[in-house]
Amino acid sequence: MSEPKQEGTQAIRRAAAVLRRVAADADNGTNLREVCEATDLSRSTAHRIMKCLMEEQLLDYNENTRRYTVGNLVFELGLATTSRQTEVMKWRALIDELARRCGATSYLLARSGYESVCLYKAEGSSVLRAIPVEVGQRRPLGVGAAATALLADTSEAETERILAAIAPHLAAHSRLDTAQIRHNIAEGRKTGFTESRDFVADNVYGLGMVLPTGQHPAMLAMSIATHTSLATPQNIAAWKRHFDDLRQQASAG
Repeated sequence: MSEPKQEGTQAIRRAAAVLRRVAADADNGTNLREVCEATDLSRSTAHRIMKCLMEEQLLDYNENTRRYTVGNLVFELGLATTSRQTEVMKWRALIDELARRCGATSYLLARSGYESVCLYKAEGSSVLRAIPVEVGQRRPLGVGAAATALLADTSEAETERILAAIAPHLAAHSRLDTAQIRHNIAEGRKTGFTESRDFVADNVYGLGMVLPTGQHPAMLAMSIATHTSLATPQNIAAWKRHFDDLRQQASAG
């Protein structure tokens, strides 16, 4: 009786891995080769899973580009009322205010296993704007300011487990490796702020901080992203004051 159950859960995990990879590049879509590389699935297995996901409207396929994107059913499922949507509404005003004060693109990110997922984005008023991540996009913990803040709030043992798990996926970020992430985490634990300077995208500076949800490890974090040229010591100091002020307001509320 145990063998069919194991096969069933394996199929579900494989399908979930495929969906996560496709969702990670929601704008451009993903091809079969990229899915195979990210999931360690054979071409035939990945194709079979993706064909089934298309039949269930969880994936779409563009014949011209030969790339897959998330399907309509994913959107429909996302419309269902969930606790996560409640969290987005709770923190939305804070992220909007962060964007207004800092003039930078501001984000709300959540921890999802060993990844972070963008729940909400508010664009700032700066002429030079940086938008390194979109709503729904996933990245490994430690990749980006908010994702590093979430990782920094874990225990040392959990941090090392996560770093070992994400290490094979850091090849897409040539300036980032586990040693650099450890350094970023150490700075974050010391100062309360995590920074990302050109690690994820060229000429993009990020500043992150976990949100006071009462959970440990933290499940939510906020961040800003702006052009590196704007990240002067004076501006960074001012942004940190805004972060602290808004975090204190949230804690008091």
